[in-house]
Amino acid sequence: GLCWDDIPWFQSITKMKILLKGIQCGEDAVLAFKAGLHGCVLSNHGGRQLDTCRPGIEVLPEVMEALKEVGATKESFSVFVDGGIRRGADIFKAVALGAAGVGVGRPVLYSLASYGERGIVRMVHMLQDELLMVMRLSGTPNVSSISAEHCITRNLADHIVPQPQDNLVQKTYMPLLPAARL
Repeated sequence: GLCWDDIPWFQSITKMKILLKGIQCGEDAVLAFKAGLHGCVLSNHGGRQLDTCRPGIEVLPEVMEALKEVGATKESFSVFVDGGIRRGADIFKAVALGAAGVGVGRPVLYSLASYGERGIVRMVHMLQDELLMVMRLSGTPNVSSISAEHCITRNLADHIVPQPQDNLVQKTYMPLLPAARL
């Protein structure tokens, strides 16, 4: 596996900017900054390998605060959020909390698998339209005017998300009752 000691080797073999993916806390983001990297990607790798870890959007405020404390700026160190981006509002929140950009994985896969290239184009247009609508409703005329004041973070870790219901089972069919209740 790779470790922090491998970063100088990577830097010696390329002149490209290097981003470190898989950051899960502020301390690691600071280590990446101090190691001379150009940025990091906050990721729990889709929840497949790290299914009990915090998603990138939840780690983002902690990372931005830690980087600010060591003097990192958005220009000198870029932070990206990978995973959990499903709507334009998710992009807005990530940018408001300091992300330079977001990774859009599953929507791309679903769009491509279902509708091919036209599905990808439609998905991108949907995300653009949703982001523009959230920006209008928030009074932000451009991306640079989006700030942390546009996002409430005090309950970010609560994970209060409505669970999807299986209406086919719960609404269409009459549930079986025990014989004693018939």
